[in-house]
Amino acid sequence: MKNKLNQFIATGFGFGFSRFMPGTVGTLWGIPLSWAVMQLPTTALQIVACLALTLLAVPICGAAERQLGKGSDPGCIVADEYLTLPICYLGLPFTPWVVLSGFVFHRIFDITKPPPIRQLQNLDGGIGIVIDDFLAALLALAANHLLFRFIVPMLG
Repeated sequence: MKNKLNQFIATGFGFGFSRFMPGTVGTLWGIPLSWAVMQLPTTALQIVACLALTLLAVPICGAAERQLGKGSDPGCIVADEYLTLPICYLGLPFTPWVVLSGFVFHRIFDITKPPPIRQLQNLDGGIGIVIDDFLAALLALAANHLLFRFIVPMLG
């Protein structure tokens, strides 16, 4: 029972079994989760929540990887994606454009895995599964801030 519940959470409540882009489909759960995190009254509390979600993803993803026995970081495990998505919005207003760009940036950086993300993904277990998404979220956060704090205001 505990294993099934963990797998259910790790696979994004089954969304990770999507035949079409399971990582992207599974990341959709991160949008309402991000909204909830952004409702916290201070950025400091939002950061703590994001760190807690990221740390929570490590054992969930590691256990699911072992339970499913599908090799290293199977595509159906998407908790790493949706639990790190809220990072993309820290310090920004939670508007539709910010949400969309954060989602897209997160997916781009997670899929392309620019250095050193690709190398760190080779770590074993839950840390290896989550670290690339955590770093992709940090890059997405930086890109989102660059876009909405500098580029959009310059365009008027």
